[in-house]
Amino acid sequence: MLNLFKFFAQIKNLLSTFLIVAIFVIDRFSKNIIIEKVSNNENKTFINDFLNFDLVWNSGIGFGLLDLEASIFYHILSGTILIVILVILILMGKTKKNDKFFYALIIGGAIGNLYDRIIYYSVPDFIDFHINDYHWFTFNVADIFISFGIILLIGNEILFKNEKN
Repeated sequence: MLNLFKFFAQIKNLLSTFLIVAIFVIDRFSKNIIIEKVSNNENKTFINDFLNFDLVWNSGIGFGLLDLEASIFYHILSGTILIVILVILILMGKTKKNDKFFYALIIGGAIGNLYDRIIYYSVPDFIDFHINDYHWFTFNVADIFISFGIILLIGNEILFKNEKN
């Protein structure tokens, strides 16, 4: 029975790793398409009345908060993000529950954005969700996975707290 448990734990680790890599690849693919469109002078793509693709370079943290120039503070922030990713990887490795998948969503997106910080000194955000003249923060595919992973972790903690105690 113990060997069976170890087997499933290894499958969860393998699936989590695959999920991280898949999110990174999807994020890179989407960003590369948008960056290529802008290099072809297609700055804004109208999708429908609520959604546009419009490239914005974000040197801050999530959703353009603390937008910074590439300075020592920017590099400290990027280093802090790397440390947070490593801590989440450790948490993911220690958990034996389905939380591994929620952590994988966060890590996959975070690695995608960290990659951009290292390569471009900025993160390409391009999803412009809006209602009339009210625009939400411009974001990217990695931000969607990070946000979704955090929501699932919090929801799991709230909904299943009694079962854990």
